[in-house]
Amino acid sequence: MGSSLRSPLEQQFLRRKNNLENLDRFIPNRSAMDFDFAHYMLTDGRKHTEDPSQISPSRVAYRKLLTDALNLNRTRILAFKNKSETPIHSIPKLSTPIAKPPRHIPQYSQMVLDAPDILDDYYLNLLDWGSTNVLAIALGRSVYLWDASNGSTSELVTLDEEDGPITSVSWSPDGHHIAVGLNNSHVQLWDSTAFRQIRTLSGGHTQRVGSLAWNKHILTTGGMDGKIVNNDVRVRSHIVETYRGHWQEVCGLKWSGSGQQLASGGNDNLLYIWDRSMASSNTRTRWLHCLEDHTSAVKALAWCPFQRNLLASGGGVGDGCIKFWNTQTGACLNSINTGSQVCALLWNKHEQPDGCTVALAAGDEALRFWNVFGTPKVAKPARKVNPVPFAHVSFIR
Repeated sequence: MGSSLRSPLEQQFLRRKNNLENLDRFIPNRSAMDFDFAHYMLTDGRKHTEDPSQISPSRVAYRKLLTDALNLNRTRILAFKNKSETPIHSIPKLSTPIAKPPRHIPQYSQMVLDAPDILDDYYLNLLDWGSTNVLAIALGRSVYLWDASNGSTSELVTLDEEDGPITSVSWSPDGHHIAVGLNNSHVQLWDSTAFRQIRTLSGGHTQRVGSLAWNKHILTTGGMDGKIVNNDVRVRSHIVETYRGHWQEVCGLKWSGSGQQLASGGNDNLLYIWDRSMASSNTRTRWLHCLEDHTSAVKALAWCPFQRNLLASGGGVGDGCIKFWNTQTGACLNSINTGSQVCALLWNKHEQPDGCTVALAAGDEALRFWNVFGTPKVAKPARKVNPVPFAHVSFIR
């Protein structure tokens, strides 16, 4: 029977029957399948695998863009209906990351000053650079000040033989007062501008004070007796808290930038994290974390100035590792073996007055200055803002 004799209803039924879009959903549609892609997936597509850890991030990003652009992220081989055609856009170019030039590490110091009679003792802290660009160094029973702005040197104090030698020095945050720890367990406070002693802190320790750390008006002291004492230098009864955890000499102390956490390292190979909010003058203060990963004395401590709760610590000659800690959780984030005793650590951001020079004192009685961090970047001056709106427009009277 000719098509002209079919009724409209029959013609509509035949059109629907011949339409490929309306085939049974459980029978694959050959016209909608990509046989080249199917052959690739069944033969070669699964053979070539790489270790994900060996692939660079830029290569991973490029592969993702390539896969999306060429529609290669399909997992099905069989197709059951035609898909609407989508235009293939050009693959965007990935900008090649610009590699930073390698940092130049100087092989020689910029300047060397004599440091006679400096004690060759790993556990002591005999050098500190203040916020007013004045460096303090303990040489035997004397403390000398070196002004980096003009190169002048002055003697702050020379102690009697029964009181010395000096075992630690530390500048207050204002850079005008300095704490001096002594071998006789006392701590002296000095006014560096007037060259006079302000007071003596006693009663906190029974042996030498080898480490000091300031937290505003609180001076924290660490002794060979293993005790850590918080002293409020404003009041007569200066001892406000005592931390007990170390069972050997405390050789490293550092307050965090927020002033809420204190890190202490000792000759017992232990690193403690103390929280100021947990401190008490009536009961024994419990530490926040006791970290036992180091295998030698822990003296070098440095809080990251731009990342909260990030602390770096360094171990002695039997350890030689720099470890990075999350002090909120107590987790060790990374460990680097230097192959040598770590005596001090310093982050590269505003830790030194000029932003680039580091001072080192050693047992060879020399004080050396190193330009480790390079020339500091000078901030561009801010554009002047007109205080009057539309000040650049001529007014019509």
